[in-house]
Amino acid sequence: MSKKSSIRPLGDKILVKRDEAQSKTESGIYLPESSKDKPKTGTIEAVGTGNLNTDTGERIPLSVKKGDKVIFSSYAGTEVKLDGAELLIMSEEDILAVID
Repeated sequence: MSKKSSIRPLGDKILVKRDEAQSKTESGIYLPESSKDKPKTGTIEAVGTGNLNTDTGERIPLSVKKGDKVIFSSYAGTEVKLDGAELLIMSEEDILAVID
């Protein structure tokens, strides 16, 4: 029996599962793998505890939460593979918006 791994982000770090790249255009043309743009949207899988306020010693909570669909900057994050899934670890400041 194999144990499923997990990642717990620290501080202001966020774990994001990037959305799948489009395989064809709106007009129905199929795109080769090399020409697909990596999506700049994804779903938050986990969040850290927030940065530490050095004056009070309290954590500053993040403004996003697990399950939020977000838009992030083009070169945001560090790619990691976990149990075959490709994920991104990024700072909260790399998140540009939450999609409602």
